[in-house]
Amino acid sequence: MLDQETPTSANAIESAEDLSAIAFSFMASKALFAGLHADIFSVLSDGPRTAADLASAVDIPLNRIVMLTTALASVGLLVIGDDEKIGNSPAAQNFLSRHSKYDFGDYLRYQIDQQMYPFLLQLNAVIKGELTEDAISSYKHWMADEAQASIYSESQHAGSLGPGRTLARKVDLSHASTLLDVGGGTGAMTISLCRAYENLQSTIIDFPNVAEIGWRFISEAGLVDRVRYIPGNAVEVQWPGQQDAILMSYLMSGVPGDSVDALLASAFDALAPGGKLLVHDFMVEEDRRGPTLAALWQLQHMAFTPDARSLSVGWLTEAGTRLGFDVDMADNLIPAMTKLVVFSKPA
Repeated sequence: MLDQETPTSANAIESAEDLSAIAFSFMASKALFAGLHADIFSVLSDGPRTAADLASAVDIPLNRIVMLTTALASVGLLVIGDDEKIGNSPAAQNFLSRHSKYDFGDYLRYQIDQQMYPFLLQLNAVIKGELTEDAISSYKHWMADEAQASIYSESQHAGSLGPGRTLARKVDLSHASTLLDVGGGTGAMTISLCRAYENLQSTIIDFPNVAEIGWRFISEAGLVDRVRYIPGNAVEVQWPGQQDAILMSYLMSGVPGDSVDALLASAFDALAPGGKLLVHDFMVEEDRRGPTLAALWQLQHMAFTPDARSLSVGWLTEAGTRLGFDVDMADNLIPAMTKLVVFSKPA
């Protein structure tokens, strides 16, 4: 029993079992990533199979398939029937199979497994201040490396298309003709918004290696006449002015805290009167008790940006109103993980 003086919240843990579940959750994550790398969820998208049939299809020894699928079934990603055939869970079928319209397996397979997890190895040293700035692996280092920039950008694109469609439904940009997508990566959000609003023209600011990769996605989307890139660091380059809308998605959580105020000020200056600023990012509640996913993502970002700010809707809206913005909306975008705050510059 917890002492009555101990602060608690709805997700407070009280047992050794709960502690163990948290401590060993990385094993569940690695099981998921292993299943993706082995392409198990795609192979099972046509229907359940026996372990032997699955092992043959993915060319992996039977004993390893048995152990991996048992682990995946234990966390609810696979289902083992009474006939001992193995099948996808509904979530795995919809989101982890290459054959699904909503597949974001590449985002998990490459960016989270191969890049984000290694980042976390430096978290202890970052928290204690034991690493110099040059020794901390960061986005800036990634984007200077063509191979790492490619892995990050292509997987992030897969993970942002869905939220981009949601964003296009939540915000009315029917009166906007120009969009500035700051730190817009490969243009997933821009593509979604341009498809929803036929009169919209977009300018994306991101690192040169990312811009080269993004241009391929823009071309494949048939938007070469409506989208352009400004290659560079979004915190450092000059922004075009008189924009009808500015988007910052996953940007503020990945820069030092003092840059957040500067980004807001730059957005205010670059917007035309009546223009909208859309901020989409990981944001926690004001009481700092969650949501869990948002809090953990903020911690992960701190592993490579030690001076990052923990964002909340309250802090962000207060900072925006100090600059002169009006607050139009604050709502969830990805439930329990990200929020969307929409500001407008007074006309």
